Formats: sequence, structure tokens, C-alpha cells
Amino acid sequence: MKNSATTCATPRAINDAINIDALARLAKARLPRVIFDFLDGGAEEEATLRDNRAAFARYRLRPSMLTGQARRDLSVSLFGHRLSAPFLIGPTGLNGIYWVDADLALARAAAAADIGFTLSSPANNSLEQVAREGGDGIKFFQLYCWDGRPLWERQIARAQSAGYKALIVTVDSVINGKRERDLRNRFAHEVKITPGVVWDGLTHPRWLGSVWLRRGMPRMENLAEFLPPGASAHDLAEFTRSRRNLTLNWADIAWMRGLWQGPLIVKGLLTADDARRAQAAGADGVVVSNHGGRQLDGAPATLDVLPEVVAAVGDAMTVLIDSGFRRGSDIVKALALGADAVLLGRATLFGVAAGGQAGAARALAILRDETERVMTLMGCAAVAELTPDHVMRV
Repeated sequence: MKNSATTCATPRAINDAINIDALARLAKARLPRVIFDFLDGGAEEEATLRDNRAAFARYRLRPSMLTGQARRDLSVSLFGHRLSAPFLIGPTGLNGIYWVDADLALARAAAAADIGFTLSSPANNSLEQVAREGGDGIKFFQLYCWDGRPLWERQIARAQSAGYKALIVTVDSVINGKRERDLRNRFAHEVKITPGVVWDGLTHPRWLGSVWLRRGMPRMENLAEFLPPGASAHDLAEFTRSRRNLTLNWADIAWMRGLWQGPLIVKGLLTADDARRAQAAGADGVVVSNHGGRQLDGAPATLDVLPEVVAAVGDAMTVLIDSGFRRGSDIVKALALGADAVLLGRATLFGVAAGGQAGAARALAILRDETERVMTLMGCAAVAELTPDHVMRV
């Protein structure tokens, strides 16, 4: 039997993956440890990372029997745009370390599945390239508030000009969480070349040949214009470390509201009070998020705080949620508790890391099938039929 560290997921292996965890195993086999740990890891003791998953087990589904519904409609409408399923690909950065042009692969997979895609500020493909080459699907742009208003204004103007339909402002990353796997691996938005890293790469030749030797360390292309010409990946990584904005506040959100012509969403909120503040600042929606357990360890699981946010602003704002979603049943539970849709992070990253666009497409197909299957077993013909009565906390 071949060593799993040197094998690469074949198209058949991708197609044979029966769930998201299977794609995660394929990604782990293909990636060097330093890269997989960046994808998979969380902050400090990873308590919030684990609790995001554990929260789904705290809720049970309550089906309605003999409803006589033969067909299922998974579609939802977000800000006037129809999505064929109640989830979309959320913003994740540095995706080019998993697969060359991974941002394009994710955008194309989302477009083919007729769902939305969100491009992150620290993407490795520029927002203009993704808008131009990433398929015809609905695209949102996510802004990290590095540096100050001139940078934000420029990024917002570029996204507006490129045709992105909504702006998602991430507010829970004014400093980086203490991600101890990355610290052990000496990874900080770039790979430090050490003997261990060299050996790790050599023992994963498929990744080495398809990513590192082909392109080298990918650059954060959306930030390149803010540094001198020819800035390296190291220069761009240092920029993101040194230009964090600790003074970010609700007045800044209101200022962005005045610039962005379209839906504005605040991502990274975990309380009803902050959701109300987002509404007062002019936001159209919120993302209940703890950054996938990568920032504040000890923060609550997003599913646990979703009901209070929905109760506070759900009638007036769009409420999205992320962090920890691996199953269609997870998605159905969030919808029943009042979320309008789910943002996917690691689930589709495992797919793209295992097999590029085909892997991302497989992840979306798995979740679509599981979501439809669960809704059928629940006796619900459409997403709008799901209510809090369909779940119980144990």
C-alpha cells in the first residue's frame, strides 16, 4: 500500500467521497502538515473550534410525518438574488496555498452549482480576475479592515466597479487569534522555510509540484497596489500583520454604508446587542460567526447564539451564519433556528484542497444531497417551511 502522504486524490477518489470528512482526509493526505494545519486549526486550545461541531449535537430534529410532499425546493433569496440552495461559499483567505488559482476554482464551482461565492480581501486571485473569470454566479466581496479608510475606500470602489453584489465587512479580526498549530509550524500568512518544512514538502510531491514549484508562495493580489512595485509574498504578509486597525468602530461601518451602493453585511457578531448596533449603523445583514474558532477561543458556538440574534433583528435584517458546518443536517438546524442561509468555509476548502474545482463541486453536491434528504425526512417541501418547532435542544 502506498504511503498516504505521497498520494494525491484521483477524480474517482473525489467522486467516491461520501461526506465532507472524507474530503478532509483526502486534503490531509495531499497537503504538507504546515498547510493542512493552517486550514484545519483554531485558536489556542481549540475549544471553540470543537464546540462549533458539538453544538449541532445539542439540537435534535423534529420531523412532521405523512405530509404528502413529493418535491423539494432548496432555493432561497438573498438580497433579491436567487440561490438554488440555502448555502453559499464564504470568504476564506490564502486559498492559493492549497491549489493554484483556488479562488477561481471555488467561484466556478459555486457558479456551476447556482449558489453564491464570497471573495476575501487576502485572496490570491485579484477581485477583478475572479469577477471576470470566475463564472457567472452571484459574487460578494469581503473586506478586512487593515490600515485605514483610504485602503478601505479603494477596495470598496474596486469591488463596486467589478460588479460584486454585496459587501461583507469582517469585524472580529482586529488582531490575529493565537493559532498555536501555526506558531508551532512557524506559519504566519507565509511559509517559513525550515528543514522540517522542506522535508514536509518533499514528502508531499504532488502538492509540491502542483503548487509550490509551479507558482511559489502565492501573493495577496488585492493588496499588491498598496505596496511598492514588485512586492513579494513576504512583503504582503508583513503588511497584513503590521497594519491591523485596533480602532475599528461602528462609525466606520456607518461610513462604509455611505460608500457602498448595495447590501452591506457585518460578519463576526455573537450577540443580539451587536446585531442591533449593526442595524443602527445601516447594515442590511449580519453573519453570526466566531471565525470558525480561529480568533477568540472560548467564544460560544454560533448555533447557540443564533436564536438570540434572530429574535433581535431577524425581522429587519438578513441573518447568515457560519462556523463548523459539515452536514446537511447542520444546515437544516440553522435554517430552522432562523438563519436565512449558511456560509461555508472549511467544507469547500477541504474539497478544493483535495481536488481543485472538482473537489469543491463535490463538497457542494454532498451538502446539497444531504440537505435535501434531511428536509425530505423532515416532511418539509421548502426552506420557508422550517421553523423552530422542527428542532429541540437536549
